[in-house]
Parts: sequence; C-alpha cells; structure tokens
Amino acid sequence: MKQLSGHSRKVGHVLFNPAAANVLATSSGDYTIKLWDVEAGSPRLTLKHTDIVQSLSWSANGSLLVTTSRDKKLRIWDVRQEAPAHVAPGHAGAKNSRVTWLGEHDRVATTGFSKMSDRQLGLWDIRDPKEPVGGFQMLDAISGVCMPFWDDSTQCLYLAGKGDGNIRYFEYEHDKFEYLSEYKSADPQRGVAFLPKRGVNMHENEVMRAFKTVNDSYIEPISFIVPRRAEVFQGDIYPPVVGTKPAMSAAEWFEGAEGLPPKIDLESVYEGEEPTEIPATSKPASRAPSSSTMLSPSKKDAEQLPSKQRSEPIKEPAQPSPALRSPPPSMKEQTSSIAALASKFDDKEDSSSGEDDTSSFEEVAKPIDRHQPRAPEKHTQNTEPEAITRKLSSPISPTKLAGPVSPSKPASSAPLSSSSSQPLSAGFPASLDQITLHDIKTLLETQSRTIMGQSEKIAALTEEVDRLKNTIGDRM
Repeated sequence: MKQLSGHSRKVGHVLFNPAAANVLATSSGDYTIKLWDVEAGSPRLTLKHTDIVQSLSWSANGSLLVTTSRDKKLRIWDVRQEAPAHVAPGHAGAKNSRVTWLGEHDRVATTGFSKMSDRQLGLWDIRDPKEPVGGFQMLDAISGVCMPFWDDSTQCLYLAGKGDGNIRYFEYEHDKFEYLSEYKSADPQRGVAFLPKRGVNMHENEVMRAFKTVNDSYIEPISFIVPRRAEVFQGDIYPPVVGTKPAMSAAEWFEGAEGLPPKIDLESVYEGEEPTEIPATSKPASRAPSSSTMLSPSKKDAEQLPSKQRSEPIKEPAQPSPALRSPPPSMKEQTSSIAALASKFDDKEDSSSGEDDTSSFEEVAKPIDRHQPRAPEKHTQNTEPEAITRKLSSPISPTKLAGPVSPSKPASSAPLSSSSSQPLSAGFPASLDQITLHDIKTLLETQSRTIMGQSEKIAALTEEVDRLKNTIGDRM
C-alpha cells in the first residue's frame, strides 16, 4: 500500500499502463496528467493541458495516450516526450466527452455532444486526426454522458449512458461502427465497469459482463451472451486475450522500451487447466480466426465451381426433350404454342421415327378433311368447335398424344395411312411439309374466330347472370 501525492487539486482519473508494470497515469483539476512509477512512489512525467481532462486511454503497447478535455480538443500524446503528437478539435458540444483506444488498432473512438446537444460517436485515425473518419455518427438526444468500452476480442464497442439504463453495442468493421443491438433497463446507472475477458463464463457463451451501480445502493451484473449452443469451446468468439503478465518493467518503460504484453489461450481456461501463454502479435488476433473461417468456404467453393460447371453442360442436353413437349401455361398462349410446335416438328423430321412423332402428325393432319369441304361458313360454325377443342388438347398435354389419338378418331387417320402407305418414316414427312404449314395457318384462323365467338357468348351469359341477380335482388 502506497500513497501517491503530487497533484495540487483533486484527482479525476487513474489508469494503469496496459503493457508496463507499475506505471500509472492520473489526471487532476490542475490541468495536468502525471505518470507515476508506483514502485518508487514518485511522478516521472507530466503532461500539461489547458483545461480539465475529461477522459484518457492508453494504446495497446502503452507508448501513446489519448485525452479529451473541456477545451473541446482531442490530444494524442507521445508520453515519454511529454508533448502531444497531434491536437485536433473534438466534439463541439459543451458537455463532457469520452475517449477509448480501440485495442491494437491505430484508431480511437470518442463520444460527446454536438452544438445542438445531440449525442455523437466519432472514429479517429491517430495518424491524421484532423476530423473523424466518415464524420460524426448521431446517436440520440439524451442528455446523459455516453461512456465507451472496447472489447478487443469481438471487435465490439459498448456505449453505456450515464443516467439512463441502456447499453448499446456496435461492431467495428471496415472503418465504421455497425449497430448490433441494445440492452434496455428501467433502472438508470451512475457508473459502469466491464470484467476482463478472462473472467467471463465461456461455458455459457458469455462474451462480456458489465457491472452497473443502481441508485447508489447496489451493483447489478449484466451478461452479454451469444445465442448458440455451448457444447464445445467457441474459438471464433474467444481468441487469445491479454493475460496478467506485463511486457516490461516500469524502469524499462521509462527508458523507452515498447512491446505488447503476452496473451493467454482461453481454451485452456475453458478446460479448467493452467492458462497457456501465447506470444503477443502486432496485429489484432481477433480478426484472424473470423477472416479465415469466412474465406475458407469461399475458396473451397471457388475450387469446386469448375467441376460443377463441367457437370452442368452434361445435364443440359437432356433438358430440351421435355421442354419441347411442355404444356403452355394458359389458353391465351395456344396460338404461339401451336406455331412453336410446328417449327419443332420441322426441326425433327429427319431424326424422329418413333410412335410419338407419328401420332403427332396424325393429330395435326386431322383438319385436312374438314378444310377442303369448307364452302359454307354456317356448317363450319356448327361442326368445327368440337374439332378445335380436340385440337387444343394436343398442345396442352403432348405426353398423352400416343394414347388417345388412335381410339378417338380412327376414320380421320385412315386416309393418311392409306395415302402414305406403310413406310411412314420414309415418304410421309416429305409430302406433308406444305400441307402441315397450311393447315396450321387454317387452325390459327379458325381458333381465333372460335375464341372470339366464345368470348361473346361468355359476355352475353355474364350479362344474363347479372340481370338475373338484379331481378332476384329487387324481388327480395
């Protein structure tokens, strides 16, 4: 137990260096931040500000410090030089602002207020902090100060409002914060603190645990849990985290040494074993597993695509045969379907010799006997609808042509068989080319007239039904 004295006014913030042992930063109302060697019990460095410091945060290797103050300035300090490396205007509002370093990234996040007292969120590049990356992000119009907390393992930023009961969290990706969700409570919080990652319950997929003060009477724990089954260790949400060993001593740090503290493998903690130490890296380790898991399936799919594309052309030649015989979707498209059917028969004349082609020719050639004696139109109107309805059934269900054609009209198909004699495949198609096309045109004209006549009858029946409904309604 040591008592450190050196500030002339009350102390507002205390924060240990994350990489060096026994190095402490304190801010005070005397507009200064002092860097202490706790073992020696004396301040070694002093960072002078022009106004009261409102918040401060260390970089991951403990060499830089970022601060916000009441003069609305954002300062990034090269601590051992006792001079700011960058000074930039922060949030324009008069209320307090807060800042946190985003782990091993070269980015910091700030929360504050606009001139219109709207709460804002800002992302800053420490190499060029003239203005926030992408501008300020408006949050809401609540008057309480927003306190930011960063989770380096899941790359999430938690914002807890002072005086309200909500904690919202964002995911940092591609130099912007994407809103995820929000914890809501009716009990306002005066202060919030988060448990180190090595203390969460990994058997329940708990990624963060917060503690908030409620009415200055008790502390309430809040768990943030990933909704998935927790039967085995989840390595994607529990990458290696900073352990308890520092990277250097206080004397080495004050002499200019830099480095990241070693990390521990959380899987060993999950198994209840002694924490396994892992050397620190210069880049955030949290993105490595997620990027590999996201990229590995896509690479496998890319390697498998050529084989799939090779197999697709093999299946495609088998598809046209059922497509040729597929029925049209509605009666309105029968005209185009009959024309398409004629062209398809023409394409297959040389190669087709099966029973289906023979039956289809017999069905198409039926109107020949009815076309030649068509001198008076009155007899045509009485006899053709039956033949037309019989013709319309062939394009709608072409797969049934071989069955019902021969028993339905044996007399009409007999002249064709006698004229073409027995070798149908040799002489019949060659003599039927012009007759079939001419007959198709006749069918189209006849079908159009029949459809128009049926439409007029339907309209007349509809009017009659409406008239009867009106009559019955008047009588009721």
